Amino acid sequence: MLSALGVFTSLGARAADDIRVTYAGSMGVVMDKYLGPAFAKDQHLNYQGQGQGAYGMARLLASKKIVADVFVSITPGPMDILKQAGLINDAVPVASTRMVIVYNPKSKFAPAFDAAKHAGKGDNAHAWWKVLQSPGLAFGRTDPVNDPQGQNIIFTMLLAEKYYQQPGLAHNVLGEVQNPKQVFAEGGLLTRMESGQVDAASGYESATISAGLPYITLPDEINLSNPAMSKDWYDKASFQVKDASGQEKTLHTQPLVFYAAVLNNAPDAEQARKFVAYLQSRAGQDLLQQNGYGLPKGGALYH
Repeated sequence: MLSALGVFTSLGARAADDIRVTYAGSMGVVMDKYLGPAFAKDQHLNYQGQGQGAYGMARLLASKKIVADVFVSITPGPMDILKQAGLINDAVPVASTRMVIVYNPKSKFAPAFDAAKHAGKGDNAHAWWKVLQSPGLAFGRTDPVNDPQGQNIIFTMLLAEKYYQQPGLAHNVLGEVQNPKQVFAEGGLLTRMESGQVDAASGYESATISAGLPYITLPDEINLSNPAMSKDWYDKASFQVKDASGQEKTLHTQPLVFYAAVLNNAPDAEQARKFVAYLQSRAGQDLLQQNGYGLPKGGALYH
C-alpha cells in the first residue's frame, strides 16, 4: 500500500500525459489489464491504477493523502464521503454485479462446493452454507469498516438466515463482525485463495469471473443484485460495526452498482471526463461485460 501511494501522492512528479484512476479493489483485473491500457492506448497516455477497499480509498482521497483523476466505487457509500468533502459533483453508474461464494478448486472442500452448485433450496445435506460450516474450512472476507464487500457478505449471510430458515447461520460462518481470522485486504483476498491460504471467500461475480475461479451463484433474495427487492427484503438486514475512531454505527444494504466520478481536484479533468465517458461507451461496456460485469443500473447520484 505505501509503495503504491508513492505513485499517487507526488503531484510534482506527474507527467502531463498520465491518467490516474483509483478504484474499488475488486476491479483490479478489469481496470489494470483491460480498461486502463485500452483507454491509454487510444488517448496516447500513461495509465496509473490503484485499487483498495472502496471506503478506505475514498477516505484517502477525501483527506488529500492521495490525488487522482477518477474514482470508481461500488455502492453509493464511498461516493458519499467524497461528495461531503466537496471532491465530486456527481457519480454515474457504469456497471453492476452480485454477491457469490468463490472457492479454491484445489481445496479439499472443492468437491463439496461442486455438489453444492447443483443442490436445491431444500437440499440441506449439500447446501453451500452447510459446506462453509465444515470443520477446518478457512473462509476469507474483507474489512466491513473499509470495504463494501466486507459489509455485503455479512448482509448476504443475514439474509440467508431468513431465506433458508437457519437461525445463527451468519455467526456460524463468519464469527464476529470483525473476525481477524477471516478479514483480509480486498486486493489480496483472491490471491490468498489461489495460493491455498483460504478454501472459500466472499466475492463479486464480476471479480470472480475476471480471476477465472469457480463460484456458487446465490438466489436474488440474498445476492443483493435486485433493486426491486430492496424495500421489502434487503432493507430488513442491518448490523452494527465500530469505525476507525471506535464509534459504533448501524449499516444498511446498498445496491451493488459501480459508480464513476471525476474528482474536482483532478490533475487532468479533461482526460478524467473522457475516461468516465469511455466506461459508459460501447467499447468500455464490452470490456466490462467480457469480464463478468453486469449492465449499469439506476441513475446518477446527487442529481
